[in-house]
Amino acid sequence: MTDLVPLAVLMALVTYPARAFPLLVGTFARLPAPALAYLRLVGPAVLAALAAVNTMVVVELAADGSRRPLFHVGIEWLGVLACLGIVVWRKNLLAGIVVAVGLVAVTRVATG
Repeated sequence: MTDLVPLAVLMALVTYPARAFPLLVGTFARLPAPALAYLRLVGPAVLAALAAVNTMVVVELAADGSRRPLFHVGIEWLGVLACLGIVVWRKNLLAGIVVAVGLVAVTRVATG
């Protein structure tokens, strides 16, 4: 499980300067509008990608000890849809995530 930690550190070392440069130089507000829109949408795009992967794919341990990904349909899909609905309606990502996590957690507890 920890074999990916060096990769995460390498990714941070490579991407951090590109993200931090405008903040450090003080010219962040002078970037073109498309660049600002892109930077504002990076966080939600990453969260959406993580949600999609964790919603649609589960890893199953096969009889021979190998792990294989499987397409999964479950309550998590409803959680993602609830999150999207809250975000569109209230324009609040935190509220959407809290509702989605709460919905999935309560459903998992109720179904055992």
